[in-house]
Amino acid sequence: MTKHFLAGAALSALLITPAVAQDAGTVLATVNGQDITLGHVIAATAALPEQYQALPNDMLLQGILEQLIQQEVVASMARDELSGAMRIGLENEERAYIAAMALDAVAMADIPAEELQAEYDAQYGNVEPVTEYNASHILVETEEEAQALIEELEGGADFAALAQEHSTGPSGPNGGQLGWFTAGMMVPPFEEAVFALEVGEVSPPVQTRFGWHVVILNDTRDQAAPALEEVQDQLIEGLRQARVDSYLEEMSAAAAIERPEMELDPALIRDLGLLDN
Repeated sequence: MTKHFLAGAALSALLITPAVAQDAGTVLATVNGQDITLGHVIAATAALPEQYQALPNDMLLQGILEQLIQQEVVASMARDELSGAMRIGLENEERAYIAAMALDAVAMADIPAEELQAEYDAQYGNVEPVTEYNASHILVETEEEAQALIEELEGGADFAALAQEHSTGPSGPNGGQLGWFTAGMMVPPFEEAVFALEVGEVSPPVQTRFGWHVVILNDTRDQAAPALEEVQDQLIEGLRQARVDSYLEEMSAAAAIERPEMELDPALIRDLGLLDN
């Protein structure tokens, strides 16, 4: 629809004379006996991509109406001679549109505050705080190098300065700082060493597949469950999806669905020639 939209707007010089009462049934044009109404323009406007929604209303009105007129000029000539493919395509489009509107109405109905709170409580009410760790490390190739660094630290050397000078890891230029992490984010030997430390304490040499580490625990903190406001959008999205799933399950259970037993060659779904037979 958008391909010729702006061209249509530029071509049209149509001015709509206000009627005493204008509603969705107000006729804006008639093409070969087929009315194009304000309702048709409203529906087409709502379906425009976001980048077109910011256009001025007068441009939208003129452009969409012109496009609908052009479409009806073509459609009115072809409507009485629809091919089998066109008729089946229209049936699919109608089915999809009606279903989409019905599901949208189910999904987008208001979610009461108490329902949102209940969902938050169900997901986060019993979440235990998770401990986060902030550590720095110096990565070297051998245990001897690691032990020598520990001795320098015991003598008063600055950890960040040693990391910048000696660490072969990517965090070296940043003083070995690894930031905040929780259990499961680091390799097991490294985590075990960190978890055994007190804040400010330096570990003995720790070996991982990356080499030998000297680790200092900078700080710890508890990561509490997020506030309702932080997760509200994803909770609402989940509730809306749950509504749709429940509605589909309920409607399917109540529907009379019959599936004839037959052998069907799956390759037939690509045979466009069958549509016009």
